[in-house]
Amino acid sequence: MLTITQALYDRIVAHARKDHPDEACGVVAGPAGSDRPERFIPMLNAAMSPTFYEFDSGDLLKLYRDMDDRDEEPVVVYHSHTATEAYPSRTDISYANEPGAHYVLVSTADTDGLGDFQFRSFRIVDGQVTEEEVRVVAAY
Repeated sequence: MLTITQALYDRIVAHARKDHPDEACGVVAGPAGSDRPERFIPMLNAAMSPTFYEFDSGDLLKLYRDMDDRDEEPVVVYHSHTATEAYPSRTDISYANEPGAHYVLVSTADTDGLGDFQFRSFRIVDGQVTEEEVRVVAAY
């Protein structure tokens, strides 16, 4: 289960809406080994595409050095889908290289008739996708 604060949840959704119609992407870092997302880090989608996201390699290197210096790890890796449901694509699955991370997808398309976005979380390990519950809390 992903437990995330309302403030972080809102920031991820706001980023997805702001970058629409392009896919948004980013990371929420947390203390190493804690499984607690704390530091919101929106990233630039270097692909600038409505159907694909890509972290800029230089920005990604800086991010990992910064997290290492702070004894953090990527607890959440998020991106948006702009025209499809919030479910990992084959490309998303092939790029998932953080087995301990929660992969959050926000769809800015109303694909289920339940509202203007979906927020879902998955574990992706060795190509296997498992959806998990998302619990939104006021604070940790």
